[in-house]
Amino acid sequence: MNMFKEKALHGRAWQRAMAALIAAPFVFMAAPAQSSDYPSKAVRMVVPFGPGTTTDTISRLIAEKMSQQLGQSIVIDNRAGAGGTIGTAQVGRSTPDGYTIVMGTVGTHAINKELYSKRGYDPQVDFEPIAFVGQTPTILVVGGDSPYHSVKDLGTAAAKPPGITFSSAGSGTSGHLAGELLKDRLGGEMIHVPYKEGSMALQDVMSGEVQFMFYHPAAVLPHVKAGKLRAIGVSSSRRSIAAPDVPSVADQTNSDFDLVAWFMMYAPAGTPEPVMAALKKAAEVALADPELAAKLKAQGVEPGGEATKDLAKFETAEIQKWAALVKKSGAKVN
Repeated sequence: MNMFKEKALHGRAWQRAMAALIAAPFVFMAAPAQSSDYPSKAVRMVVPFGPGTTTDTISRLIAEKMSQQLGQSIVIDNRAGAGGTIGTAQVGRSTPDGYTIVMGTVGTHAINKELYSKRGYDPQVDFEPIAFVGQTPTILVVGGDSPYHSVKDLGTAAAKPPGITFSSAGSGTSGHLAGELLKDRLGGEMIHVPYKEGSMALQDVMSGEVQFMFYHPAAVLPHVKAGKLRAIGVSSSRRSIAAPDVPSVADQTNSDFDLVAWFMMYAPAGTPEPVMAALKKAAEVALADPELAAKLKAQGVEPGGEATKDLAKFETAEIQKWAALVKKSGAKVN
């Protein structure tokens, strides 16, 4: 009885083994087949900031063009909070299948590495870059009725007690760190006044409550044209395409002042190569489109140039640059 039972067990084991061997090729073939079908449904692009922000506007512009190339919709999902760490961390933890991507920024993938001790992600480990979308300097603005007409004027005022103030959209933001770098280059007393929102900070510059601010071209230039603000400098080493008549801070301070905000799309690390190739191709075609280029230019966004051809190297250099500024400023957010 035991002998027959043993033979039956061996027989069933042999059948299971053979079935597994026969099925194995189909199992291994399944993954490439799934990748080759990409995308078979809508792609979700997480924007780690609120609707109406520069990051949101840029994301919607490129998503529309990439959707045409992919043949599937790219749906924008705003997940704001904690300087962009909430939405970014969510994508870093998501399944690496190409159906969840994120619009990263200089804040989420460079500044925040030093600024936030608890981020929930490592920008250089948990993500793979899809494409560099563009970069933009911030514009140094003062109130329309301000007595300051140049960076030198700010330096002169800062040297006299009690000094001057500058606002930002929050501690550790690119605008805050640009102000800290200006203070380092000019000396004197420049007191940082952080706000919860950039629009509130800008309003107090217009009213004269605060003396100056570094902020995105798309947000400040309409007010400059209306006479409510005066643009006296740009944070990049060269002039901005959005404000070609405004001299750079570097030229006015005879220094290496060069800070830009940038935008780069990422997928979670481990995303299959065929899927990454499809996303990169869609982004490449979109960014080469003259209509999109014109719309990005209207937002003050320009191509990254030679520096962004090696995205990993570019990101490492940016992390080092901004980390030094964060440390020097003493900014820390948890």
